[in-house]
Amino acid sequence: MSTATVRIPEEKRDTLKIIASIEKKEIKEILSEIIDDYIERHKETLDLLSRPDWVEIIKKGKEEVAKGIKGKTLDKLED
Repeated sequence: MSTATVRIPEEKRDTLKIIASIEKKEIKEILSEIIDDYIERHKETLDLLSRPDWVEIIKKGKEEVAKGIKGKTLDKLED
């Protein structure tokens, strides 16, 4: 596995070191958990953005909202 250097502000780094020592973990383990969690939370967004037709529909919807066009009620939506 390749590695990358991450710059962390000194204050946050020191706090992270304390947490790592209390949890008896290495900082890289904690960062890996944080990164995994972040990726998991954003998978749905990535999925949506990988579908050009959905991106266009979302863009069109945002434009309609900005123009004040009223949407459909739930009972008028197609299944």
